Amino acid sequence: MVNNKQAQRKQRTVRWILQASIWTFFLASGFALITRLLVQGINSTVVSFVILFLIIFIGILFDTIGTAVAAADETPFHSKASKKIYGAKKGIYLVKNAEKVANFCNDVIGDISGVISGTIGAFIIINLALLRPGVNELYLNIFLAGMIAAITVGGKAVGKYLAINHSTEVVFLAARFMTTVEKITFWGTNTQQQRRG
Repeated sequence: MVNNKQAQRKQRTVRWILQASIWTFFLASGFALITRLLVQGINSTVVSFVILFLIIFIGILFDTIGTAVAAADETPFHSKASKKIYGAKKGIYLVKNAEKVANFCNDVIGDISGVISGTIGAFIIINLALLRPGVNELYLNIFLAGMIAAITVGGKAVGKYLAINHSTEVVFLAARFMTTVEKITFWGTNTQQQRRG
């Protein structure tokens, strides 16, 4: 009986890994293409930097949520759910599926935002080099790569601090947001688990 449960768990884990890998491939490819077309159509370096910082922020935000879900405890959400507090049941769902949620937020979205921010950075360098032919592309590339890395690492450090020390609040905010999105878009209403979010 125990071996059967272990086999089923292993099978579910393998299935999740394959699904996550496939999602990552298509999401990364799709977002990279959309970003490239978007940035190519924008002549403003300022707007390109705004998009770059937005992508970095999304990566930091999802990393914070993924870490918070992994660090959170179910008990406060059961207490909130018993009082019928909005979003509490979705919080339980997130914490119960912490492994998958953390993998999706930290790895899938995190890696995609890293790829896209690198792509945008490359286009910013190309645009600056075209606008100012005297600019040294090598130094510009080193500076921009360092800046992207510094903002990403610093932002994720702050996010992890918040996620570990305020995991319940972070997960609860994410759960309320997800519940609202599901109610507005009717997304996830096909399964009973998500309807209870």
